[in-house]
Amino acid sequence: MTFKILFVCSRNKIRSLTAEHLFAATPGIQVRSAGTENEARVRVTSGHIGWADLILVMEKRHRDRLRQRFAHDLVGKRVECLDIPDEFEYMDEELVATLRSRVTQYADIQPPTPHNDPLLQ
Repeated sequence: MTFKILFVCSRNKIRSLTAEHLFAATPGIQVRSAGTENEARVRVTSGHIGWADLILVMEKRHRDRLRQRFAHDLVGKRVECLDIPDEFEYMDEELVATLRSRVTQYADIQPPTPHNDPLLQ
């Protein structure tokens, strides 16, 4: 069975999108990303919530917004906060390192590295 992780930030342009692309080739999991704001690249929906086994938000305010909008859909769902501030660019080295470290605290996975994923070389 595949484990499904939803990454959430505000606009789904930097942090959650980086996380989705970083973990996309990880065996045994499926990943998606979405944002909480109206202008998000992909806006989070109840379908995203229902799909996910684990929801990882970048900041506490994202968790709060999900609880406000999707309280019923979140019943029984695991939502964890990675505490990653909005101060990075897409695929920033420090952001990637932080995601690798923090995501593995909540899911028993190892993201691809440049040594085993040609997309990261």
